[in-house]
Amino acid sequence: MNIKITDSIKYIGVDDKDLDLFEGQYVVPNGVSYNSYLIKDEKIAVLDTVDSRATDTWLEKLDGELEGKKVDYLVVSHLEPDHSYNIKLLCEKYPDMKLIGNQKTFAFLPQFFNIDEFEKRKVLVNDGDEIVLGQHTLKFAMAPMVHWPEVMVTYEKKEKVLFSADAFGKFGTLDIAEEWESEARRYYFNIVGKYGIQVQALLNKATELEIKMICPLHGPILDKNIEYYVDMYNTWSQYIPEEDGILIVAASMHGNTFEAMKELKRMLIEKSDKEVKLIDLVREDLSEVISQAFKYKTLVLAAPTYNAELFPLMEHFLRELKGKGYKNRKIAFVENGTWAPMANKLMMDIVTQMKDMEVVMPQVTIRTKLNEETRQKLEELAEVL
Repeated sequence: MNIKITDSIKYIGVDDKDLDLFEGQYVVPNGVSYNSYLIKDEKIAVLDTVDSRATDTWLEKLDGELEGKKVDYLVVSHLEPDHSYNIKLLCEKYPDMKLIGNQKTFAFLPQFFNIDEFEKRKVLVNDGDEIVLGQHTLKFAMAPMVHWPEVMVTYEKKEKVLFSADAFGKFGTLDIAEEWESEARRYYFNIVGKYGIQVQALLNKATELEIKMICPLHGPILDKNIEYYVDMYNTWSQYIPEEDGILIVAASMHGNTFEAMKELKRMLIEKSDKEVKLIDLVREDLSEVISQAFKYKTLVLAAPTYNAELFPLMEHFLRELKGKGYKNRKIAFVENGTWAPMANKLMMDIVTQMKDMEVVMPQVTIRTKLNEETRQKLEELAEVL
């Protein structure tokens, strides 16, 4: 697949259609791309390498674009192995090539590779520093904790291209035609979402630039409606809900809790014009549930008690939300228990550790299955919601 950026800036990334789990935990049904870029000028710069799974194809693309010329610089935006695996290989291939990075880059890099004449290769850059390639000038901005400490982004001043590292990335290969928002949201909140303050700092730097194109390390090149993508990142990084809707997340052992939440969904649809979505936590991919939880303003949690504790899948979900900085939401609780129900208390214990959460009452307790009394309680909850 031939991807055109500009006459001087070439795409040399690779689609990985066979990867099933990203970072060993996130399901990627449409794979992922490892994006790498080449700028051809008086000096030639490569911006990031690719994962070990894509080395051979990447080298073929690189050699084809170089047409016998040598690489002068390798810009290391991010040291995670899916982008850094081939740094040592490229150093061996081009003995005179310089490595461009920041203090954290060069502090961490020896943990990954032993590179000959490492000190001589280093070109240390700080926030705002520039390197001239000829007609093209690279300007660097530090982006620590978006989402590793050494991350930096690069702005090419002539063609106004932002090489954004993992920011503005998404799951999926580039040969798959799919809307950006859903998989970009899932990527953002599961990987970067904890670091909203740091993303805001990066966006503040980006707003000072005229950007015609964003080139992330995963996902498509963004060359239209740049304001839309920046606005989405601004919303996400401030933990602002996208929708004033209601998400019901139900964990059910034998189906009774889920059936009760189907009834609550019906009640809510009857009483409101808000969007209402019900997710079966037992069967849905966890990263997608997390993504949806950040999308909506109101979250309803429904789970049984299990061995006098919280049903494990619900506990895992809530602890993942907490770890990713979940806040600024309305939240309601429904528990189920044949005897000694504890789920509401245990869910509340985790939620109260989150910031700016508004608990909606009443909390509902179901004894095994819905009856008239608990149906009325659900009606009261639906009315409040």
